[in-house]
Amino acid sequence: MAFVKDMLRMWAHSWKRFISIAMITLLGVAVLTGIYAGCRDAFRSTDRFFDAQGLHDVQVLSTAGLSNGDIAALRKVNGVAKVQAERSQEVTFDLDGRKSATMQEIGTNGIDQPYLQEGRMPKKAGEIAVTRKFIRDSGKRIGSRLTVTPESASSDTSDTNDTNGADGTNETNGTDEAPSFPTKLTIVGVVLDPQNLSNPDGYSAMTSFRSTATTDYTFFAPYDGVTGTLYTSATLLVKGAAAESTFDESYENTVKQVTDRIDGTVKTDRQKARRQELLDAGNKKIADARAEADKKFADAQSQIDANRQQFNQQVDQIVDMQASAAAAGAAANGANAGAAAAAGATTPQLDETTRETMRETIIAASPELTQAKQQLDQAQSQLNEQKASTEQTLKTKENELKTSIPQVRWYVQDRQSLGGFSALKSDLDSIQSLGNAFPIVFLLVAVMMSLTAMARMVEEDRSLIGTYVGLGYGRLAVASRYLLFALLACLIGGGLGLIAGFLGIPAFLLVVLQGMYVMPGLRLEYDWLYGSLGIALFVVGVLAATIYACVQEMRQTPAALMRPKAPRAGSRILLERIRPVWNRIGFLGKVTARNIFRFKSRLIMTVGGVAGCTALIVCGLAINDTVADLGIKQYRDIYQYDLMVVSDDSDASAMRTKVASDGRVTSSLDVRIESGDLTVAGSGDGDSGKAGSSGSESIQLVAVPEKHLSDLGEMVTLQPVSSGILGTSGVGKTGSLKLDDDGVIVAQSAASALGVKAGSKVRLTNGDGVQATAKVSAVNRNLIGSDVYVSETYYAKLFDSKDAKNTKNSKSSEDSEALTWNAMLAKLSGSDTSQTDYAESLEEDSSVMKAVSCAHMADSFKFDLMGAVVALIVALAGGLALVVLFTLANTNVSERVREMATLKVLGFFDREVHHYVNREMMILTVMGVILGLPLGRLVGGMLTMALNMPSLYFEVEVKPLSYVIAAVATMAFALLVQLFVNPVLDRIDPISSLKSVE
Repeated sequence: MAFVKDMLRMWAHSWKRFISIAMITLLGVAVLTGIYAGCRDAFRSTDRFFDAQGLHDVQVLSTAGLSNGDIAALRKVNGVAKVQAERSQEVTFDLDGRKSATMQEIGTNGIDQPYLQEGRMPKKAGEIAVTRKFIRDSGKRIGSRLTVTPESASSDTSDTNDTNGADGTNETNGTDEAPSFPTKLTIVGVVLDPQNLSNPDGYSAMTSFRSTATTDYTFFAPYDGVTGTLYTSATLLVKGAAAESTFDESYENTVKQVTDRIDGTVKTDRQKARRQELLDAGNKKIADARAEADKKFADAQSQIDANRQQFNQQVDQIVDMQASAAAAGAAANGANAGAAAAAGATTPQLDETTRETMRETIIAASPELTQAKQQLDQAQSQLNEQKASTEQTLKTKENELKTSIPQVRWYVQDRQSLGGFSALKSDLDSIQSLGNAFPIVFLLVAVMMSLTAMARMVEEDRSLIGTYVGLGYGRLAVASRYLLFALLACLIGGGLGLIAGFLGIPAFLLVVLQGMYVMPGLRLEYDWLYGSLGIALFVVGVLAATIYACVQEMRQTPAALMRPKAPRAGSRILLERIRPVWNRIGFLGKVTARNIFRFKSRLIMTVGGVAGCTALIVCGLAINDTVADLGIKQYRDIYQYDLMVVSDDSDASAMRTKVASDGRVTSSLDVRIESGDLTVAGSGDGDSGKAGSSGSESIQLVAVPEKHLSDLGEMVTLQPVSSGILGTSGVGKTGSLKLDDDGVIVAQSAASALGVKAGSKVRLTNGDGVQATAKVSAVNRNLIGSDVYVSETYYAKLFDSKDAKNTKNSKSSEDSEALTWNAMLAKLSGSDTSQTDYAESLEEDSSVMKAVSCAHMADSFKFDLMGAVVALIVALAGGLALVVLFTLANTNVSERVREMATLKVLGFFDREVHHYVNREMMILTVMGVILGLPLGRLVGGMLTMALNMPSLYFEVEVKPLSYVIAAVATMAFALLVQLFVNPVLDRIDPISSLKSVE
């Protein structure tokens, strides 16, 4: 009982050490669990939402649309739970200019169901549900009416039908029709599209740029009122996928098994079948055209034959009349009237030669008959020519049919191809990577501080330990006093850390996340396993340090332990050998220098602890500086143009005329901009940037006219980059990179995320959904957005643009009709404010779809999520620095009580004692800061390498001010700790402190 009372008394006496260990554990557990829990809560709530709304696991698209036969084939694939055929149509409407939208049919099979936020779901023809983004932009509300106009070629399907002249056939009615939606619409509800959770009022809405290949909005319409038997896509749910988390590798493996089956069997067969359907439909149309032409020609021939027969009958009558008259005259000159009468009663018989001669003579003598014969001959000739021409045309159509109908392509995509899904996943993964890295530093500091604190605690009880061991107490029982002390501190600190880690930090992060994404049903959850392991990790580390301290002392005999520990022998330090410096240092300065280097363990612990805390602060500030400079570097340094204007293809000429007439442009470059995808398939064969690398990235595909390739460098800074280490990259000389016809130039932001480098092979998808394998000729420095630059000729080569085959030899890019230059990069005159105002005024023009001012983007770019995480990291690092300095200062004082008492006996005033002790701590702190500043830059570079976020590349930047802030903050914490330590020094009693231990 006395042992226990003494143990409790010892614990109460060491309450400062207890608080220090508990606080370090609290901070470490909070960091370890907090960021993880915030990301996990977001992952789980989003996964539940996707399952509730039936977000598709697989989506199948086709360049020729999907027929009922395609849908039936997909239903037979092993592992497919549900298949939903979907119809959509692109429409336009007037909303402060021409805007576009996708009319999307709400499926009846429970897949990709929009989430109702206001109003009700549409049920009747003409009713629609819209997104909150449309409500915000348009100012409309539930009950408002809207009239839309279908696009003339709203999809790949309609393009194929128009080009081929046939829609193809299916098993039901023989002809597929493109989807058609009502045009007079009424808004009845506001919904959230499960395929895009972006908050319309958040960061992504402010900085996103939509090119011509994507629509501005999505309208959801019911089945009623939608016509057409040709489907734009098919969405699938995979068996067992809903039981897995959509963000886990197990889910990806489950879905991949089904996509592999579709790619391996159904895809090839149905591509061939669909093309054959189009060929059959084309042949049938040609056959129908031939039959119809033959019927018309036969009717025309019958009419001509009837007219010719009538004409011949008229001529024959005249011939007969003339022959009869000739016979009658001959008889009048005969012997008797009887013979004459007999001759007059009978028509003379003429041979064919005589009759034909008479016909020609009669026709030639009559202008009317001559004209009639010419008309008949001309009609017959024209009919023969038409028959020959039609037959030749039909034969040409038959010969060209196979080449005019391209090979049908299927694209089998999973959720990774959804821009909203991949952006959310990448954001959370990157933040979670920070949460996995920082706890390591906290754990190392916790172990170091625990070792320092517990070693001093055991050393203070050295004689008592010897007494207990001498009285027969086991070493384990004696050590349990300190092990239980450390364990209790860890458990209390860890418990408080769990509260902060699963409630405080996640709540803070989720507030920021909800500003970027809409996540219905979000709630905070506790993970018992992860939380327990988090505490256990710090418990093991601290207990290991405590055991080490106990073993170091208890391996001695009780007699040795009960005697005072011999003072550490003095020794010469390196500074003493530098006589010019050493001789000029005062007495107290020499004592300070010797004390610093004599206690090497204290030197290492103090410098290491302070360096670690300083490095964390620098790391957080480095990330903040990096993010803060992204907009300025991208929109003022990399982008040399001031304005980007994009229009619809049909309005491209009007857009250029409008911009030119305003007189604000000093130089410009016409380009084509499409939104697409860049995909790297993991092969490990060296074709991709990294062996086994894989992934997809949304890109902005920029095609440049062949005759103006050299002008691209005047609008965009072209600098080749190569991967560096620790967040750095090698940047080549400005202007050393040129766009040519041998490959594409990929933005650094996309290349870094996908592991692409010069010489890699990637798969590009253009605005029409056509895919092609392209060679990467170079990687260009780019921080925001994922631009891919391609020449006009190489674009034609990649995507089979038949009209662009010979653009390289054309007189000018304007003369070529290969591509429509739907965008303009321009340099403007005037201030930044006037440029921003001009861009806003352009967006009001009906011919302009989007106008982006680089000056505005540079000033308004921000990254709220990363800023919040940086603020959290800096705050936690500052707290850790304060705890570390407090622990080290108290340990320093506790082990030098007799020294301080001696100074007081010698006549030192309290202020002089303060200065004597604090000077050593300040010097050690300065040494830690000097070591921590470059260490923080190193750690910051390593962490930014892990932040592979869509369309962003973090080019590590640490401003001098950040180093100053980190150093000043650490020194300020050291001064603050002095305010707590000085009263302890004042309370040292020289008499009791100098009493002999014996």
